[in-house]
Amino acid sequence: MSQLTRPPVTLQAARAKAGIAPGVPSPCISVCEMDEVKLSCKGCFRTLAEISQWSRMGDADKLVVWQQIEARQVPVVAP
Repeated sequence: MSQLTRPPVTLQAARAKAGIAPGVPSPCISVCEMDEVKLSCKGCFRTLAEISQWSRMGDADKLVVWQQIEARQVPVVAP
């Protein structure tokens, strides 16, 4: 499924999928390919630094990353 046809990666959807699991869920959707232009994963929209640090982050930092992930998916409209 292409990035254009799949639903956006959102914290709300990840929480629904995780069910009652504690903490902030991972945004990983097992589509692990880096976008060389945007410098983020084409699946979860995290940078390499965010991916590598995720397991050591506290929930507050993970929520900040989630905000950035959701912002990265907003299409940029040319002026």
